[in-house]
Amino acid sequence: MVSCNGGLNQMRAAICDMVAIAKYLNVTLIVPELDKTSFWADPSDFGDIFDVDHFINSLRDEVRIIKQVPAKFAQRLQNQAVYTMPPVSWSNESYYLNQILPLIKKHKILHLNRTDARLANNGLPDEIQKLRCRVNFHSLRFTPQIELLGDKLVKLLQAKGPFMALHLRYEMDMLAFSGCTHGCKRVEAKELTRMRQCLYAYPWWKEKIIDGVQKRKDGLCPLTPEETTLILRALGYDSGMQVYIAAGEIYGGDKRMAVVRRAFPKIVRKEMLLTEEELRPFQNRSSQMAALDYLVSLASDVFIPTYDGNMAKVVEGHRRYLGFRKTVLLDRKSLVELIDEYESGTFRWDEFAMAVRHLHAERMGSPVERRVLPDRPKEEDYFFSNPRECLVPQLQGDTTSM
Repeated sequence: MVSCNGGLNQMRAAICDMVAIAKYLNVTLIVPELDKTSFWADPSDFGDIFDVDHFINSLRDEVRIIKQVPAKFAQRLQNQAVYTMPPVSWSNESYYLNQILPLIKKHKILHLNRTDARLANNGLPDEIQKLRCRVNFHSLRFTPQIELLGDKLVKLLQAKGPFMALHLRYEMDMLAFSGCTHGCKRVEAKELTRMRQCLYAYPWWKEKIIDGVQKRKDGLCPLTPEETTLILRALGYDSGMQVYIAAGEIYGGDKRMAVVRRAFPKIVRKEMLLTEEELRPFQNRSSQMAALDYLVSLASDVFIPTYDGNMAKVVEGHRRYLGFRKTVLLDRKSLVELIDEYESGTFRWDEFAMAVRHLHAERMGSPVERRVLPDRPKEEDYFFSNPRECLVPQLQGDTTSM
């Protein structure tokens, strides 16, 4: 049994990992339980987001997956007598073979209660890596309802020409979590700090006091709407470009989005393209809403995330798998330096724009090696953002921008 934690894409990656582990250990997997208790408080079950039957049937030749705990274990589950533990983060296959499998043999049923980033990015057998991809790109199909609505969004956008999916991660939870308050008014900064320390004080939010200024300089903050506008213009996108906002509610609302809208009047969101009736089943279902954004982001002519969170990483990897579709991977640390110099008058606009374009000439989602840091797995490149073992062989050696 596994219980995933986090938002949609954090859970998506964990599901892929747990299927691969179940296959490697030759054990039965129960359809994963999704997170209902963290910040997102989404009550959706697996079957509300993913096509359960397709998930099970498409993997039938790889691993046995069942929908619920067998009857002989039901009483133990009801009495909360199932052995529960979180696996060690970034572990390789030998950990699961030597530490986890003996526990399954002893207890017959094992509950892994936190599954994010529990399987290593690198150094695993190719069959494990390729199974992670098979699950992610073929078996984790959204429900027909989500797929149909996502397809409608894509067609509405494509009917009006090329479009960009902008994952503007300037939402309240992101700012509270990261401690990033650049561009906020003093009262807003205080509100975000209070939310982090009190309202959303989850045990795993270890840092309570954060130097937001230094964090921004280190490139660890999402770009603000104002910074994002400058970068999009510098990259050469003009006012006629359709911009789909693949994100939740932007902190500061219309006031903070005004500068983006002035530069790019063709900004749209799913709420602007779909009717209230079409979106009603998705209300208060953040993961299902995120699934719609995921589908639009996959199909976009260009995908630009302003922060490298889980959605940005997983969409990046999926777009690589689909043929290295253009994904602008922003170098935030260098960008904030350039932005500050431009706003201080050090650079003219043409100098600033040239520097931004030069900086990103080879950061467009083209084939690259995955960075491996054996002693610092948290800092190395994420498998799901660049699943190199699964990509088309003739494209792997091509390092030109695509």
